[in-house]
Amino acid sequence: MKFSEMTQDSWAELQLYLDTCLIPYTALKGNQSPVEATEALERLRDFLDLVEIPFKGRIMTYPAFHFEIPEMSMALNTVCKQLKASGFKYVVIMSSDGLLEGEHMPDADLILLRSDVVQKVEENEIPRYIGEKIRELWKK
Repeated sequence: MKFSEMTQDSWAELQLYLDTCLIPYTALKGNQSPVEATEALERLRDFLDLVEIPFKGRIMTYPAFHFEIPEMSMALNTVCKQLKASGFKYVVIMSSDGLLEGEHMPDADLILLRSDVVQKVEENEIPRYIGEKIRELWKK
């Protein structure tokens, strides 16, 4: 579910079930052409679909961080901490193109970078692998 689909009344009603917040990270550097930026957003959309579609009803997708900045990992960690303070039990960060330093993000419960995933599993196994990682997070 996208944050923009939520009303104040529905949030109060569904907050117990929507315990996981998803933060997309596009990792644009600012030097991409409009076509390249569109391609990056499409890659991110396709990667997010691996979580948003099978786990709809438990995951809330928040607005994306589109541009890479210095100290990105620390900035995202601050957002993770604030989202947890607002009531989310888990915060997941996903990026199809970005690189992040997990050791600087102790408040992120799961960081899914496509570049890491493709080194661990074959392309056709990516959906299964991502699903397993999400389910493992919820078992903790």
